[in-house]
Amino acid sequence: MRASPRKLKDRDPGRTRNSTIGWTSIVSKSCGQTGVKVVSTTKTVAFKTEFTLQDMTLTNAKTCRNRYQLPIGLEEDYRRTMPVLETPVIPPSLAAKGYYPTAPKTVEDLNIPETLLADLVLRRLLVEGNSSLGKLSRALRLTWNVVEAAFRHLRGQQLIEVKGMAGNDYNFCLSATGRQLASERFQVSQYAGACPVSLWDYHQATKAQIAKVEIDRTKLKRAYADLVVSDRMLDQIGPAIIAQSSIFMYGPSGNGKTSLAERMLRVYDDTVLIPYAVEVDSQIVSLFDPVVHHPVENQDENMDQRWIRCKRPFVVVGGELVPSMLELRLDEGSGVYAAPLQMKANNGILVIDDFGRQLMSPRDLLNRWIVPLDRRVDYLTLRYGVKFQIPFQLMVVFSTNLDPADLADEAFLRRIQNKIYVDPIDEASFDEVFARVTRARKIEAPPGASAYLRQL
Repeated sequence: MRASPRKLKDRDPGRTRNSTIGWTSIVSKSCGQTGVKVVSTTKTVAFKTEFTLQDMTLTNAKTCRNRYQLPIGLEEDYRRTMPVLETPVIPPSLAAKGYYPTAPKTVEDLNIPETLLADLVLRRLLVEGNSSLGKLSRALRLTWNVVEAAFRHLRGQQLIEVKGMAGNDYNFCLSATGRQLASERFQVSQYAGACPVSLWDYHQATKAQIAKVEIDRTKLKRAYADLVVSDRMLDQIGPAIIAQSSIFMYGPSGNGKTSLAERMLRVYDDTVLIPYAVEVDSQIVSLFDPVVHHPVENQDENMDQRWIRCKRPFVVVGGELVPSMLELRLDEGSGVYAAPLQMKANNGILVIDDFGRQLMSPRDLLNRWIVPLDRRVDYLTLRYGVKFQIPFQLMVVFSTNLDPADLADEAFLRRIQNKIYVDPIDEASFDEVFARVTRARKIEAPPGASAYLRQL
């Protein structure tokens, strides 16, 4: 069953007049250049329906003039390397299957400073002692050609000593000079894992992997099959998930708000690519977290191995949330930054459970996220003051049993487009839940047991 379509008047030249939209409506519009076509989805939300064009897919190698802009705050040299009017943000050949990073063939293809790669190799050799090109390639998740180029560069500077050959591979270790330099670099940063990707590549990957949810009543019921959920509730959850914006769930305690939020992840049937680490101003930001990111079994060995294919992330945080969890955290011992929660949840779902009961006040949290929720970007700061932009492409779900008027002002609540009130459980739903539990646990309940429990 689909939501009833409605007619919207054209309020912007970039929209199609009298467009009929529903849960999964799609509109195609020409942008004034021959052969250029933008395929966009509508945004249908509970209590309010908005029709917004998003540049999701381009079917031509040129973009519409003055319509597609680079992310604000990126370095000027990045702007020069990705001209707005010459190259689409998402290559057409990859639009249908999402972001696909090809394996780098040269050091330049890494898009990170060469000095950072040299430091990474030195630190890895310091940790391993004796190594080879093959071992370095697997440890740093780089291609043979890139590792060999770094090896020859360091060998030319007499930082590496070759001990012998094993087939076509070299066995080598650090020279005395190389060991001294590696020890110095190890004091600055102890990171010796997978080679990081550039901040620019991370921006592009996150934008290309924005969830495009195709959902109907059957799929929604299958996602919530283990819960007793009314059709009225499904009619609110479905459009909210399709909108892929923030959701505010409120109502009495114990009525299943957290359970409803946790099962939203089930509607996604695709995967995303997560980088092990991101390079920002030659600093390492560790991103991949096995607690949050769950790799799939079949990984593509032909793509850039600095990325790992995972299920869409799902992060739940409750009363333990503190302001520092939303900012970069520097490990003084290792010299490596840990990514904040919202960065780990990009292209997925972040649930703020028991909203209003955190150590930080609700207003402080909401003020921190006014800009990210509105502009879909966030700003983080390195220890020495360098501020940079990251994408904020995730669905934030606030769940609370407190009165929304006591938690946030009207200006912030307007930025949360989907507000879902979860009713207390009614008698029929209680009886169904009781029957399911007794069957699952093989308990024989006497007649009238459910009615008696409802009175407690």
